[in-house]
Amino acid sequence: MYEKEKQSLIDCALELKRCRLVTLCGGNVCVRLADGNIAVTPSGLDYEVMTADDICIVDSMGKRVEGHRRPTSDLDAILFIFQKMPGVNATIHTHQPCATALGLIADVFPACLVSQIDALQGDVPVAPFTPSSDKGMGELTVQYANGSNAVILRSHGVMAFGSSLQIALYAAVYLEEAAQTYLTALATGRQVQPLSPEMVKAELGEPDSWANYLQT
Repeated sequence: MYEKEKQSLIDCALELKRCRLVTLCGGNVCVRLADGNIAVTPSGLDYEVMTADDICIVDSMGKRVEGHRRPTSDLDAILFIFQKMPGVNATIHTHQPCATALGLIADVFPACLVSQIDALQGDVPVAPFTPSSDKGMGELTVQYANGSNAVILRSHGVMAFGSSLQIALYAAVYLEEAAQTYLTALATGRQVQPLSPEMVKAELGEPDSWANYLQT
């Protein structure tokens, strides 16, 4: 079952790898399915060798429904996000270097680039540190999200999310691109000027307009 959905997780993970947001078996990709079950990448398996049979299907409580692999160790955190954020149907966890580096020196990534605003809806918050596999990753994501499509987890990585896997993927990828640009600007030693709320609003346009740009 769920062959198309399973393959979409693998395709997404491979795109994350192509964009250098993950290495080897780092991070995870999860999607809430139409029947309420959740498809999730397995723990400790390189995406290059992953097949649809390796994808885990669990119910909303984390009980295995289908698959022989052990799901990601971050499952409890992800289930918490799905429970508390009903509009979220996909999560992507990465250890992407530029966004994670930014989280070491800032409490928020201020809105300053159009791609950041489009894909992430403005400022990107930085949440306190939580260790790997801790449910606190999910709790802090919910607590700090504040309308963004991603939260930077200090000294850890990024949790990106959205109403679809495509939106979550765009959030993760464009966050990394924007963070790299921002860090490059900071390296000049000059102050980076954030955009005003009026400018951010002008770029955002109508609610969910960014989602409408993504052709499916």
